[in-house]
Amino acid sequence: MIERPYSTADFREASRALAAIGQRIYGNGWSPATSSNYSVRLNDQYAAVTQSGKDKGMLRETDIMAVDMQGQPASAGKPSAETLLHTQLYRRYDKVGAVLHTHSHASTVLTMHWPANTITLDGYELLKALDGITTHESRLNIPVFDNTQDIAALADKVDAAMDNGDASHAYLIRGHGLYTWAADLPTCYRQLEALEVLLAIELDRRRLSGV
Repeated sequence: MIERPYSTADFREASRALAAIGQRIYGNGWSPATSSNYSVRLNDQYAAVTQSGKDKGMLRETDIMAVDMQGQPASAGKPSAETLLHTQLYRRYDKVGAVLHTHSHASTVLTMHWPANTITLDGYELLKALDGITTHESRLNIPVFDNTQDIAALADKVDAAMDNGDASHAYLIRGHGLYTWAADLPTCYRQLEALEVLLAIELDRRRLSGV
């Protein structure tokens, strides 16, 4: 019997949790069809991540696989090319335990219709759902990166932005969606829900004001 370099019990637990959270995210309309990817850290060297091309509305435990921190498979399955955006966060922040990426209507329209490289959420009570934010008198600047098929290069750009103090809780990819991360999966989902609702509100406000 080959001993895996990560706990099989932890992998099973992560697989169950990711499948459940994936169906919840799908139910909110934030991850249509096969879009999006989700992950949970297993240890310092490995993470559990959704396999490429899986319908998020029918996500099962068997649709989760393990990868190392260079995004290479450590179990059966094909990881999404975007896995490198997950492992960049795990390598950079040892306290990050989960990463969620969605493709919502609001994030797509906001980043494709308005060309700014930052979307600012300012003065919202719901910002307090994000780790470390304790008052509605807060401003969150979410950087927007241009979409590309060169995910390794994009991961480097994200890392450089973080070196400059940007992307404290999340970032967006133009026409592609939202990334957020946290210490564990429940916290990460809480942040995701708050951010997706705030992006939808921001979209409506811009429409109503004729911006």
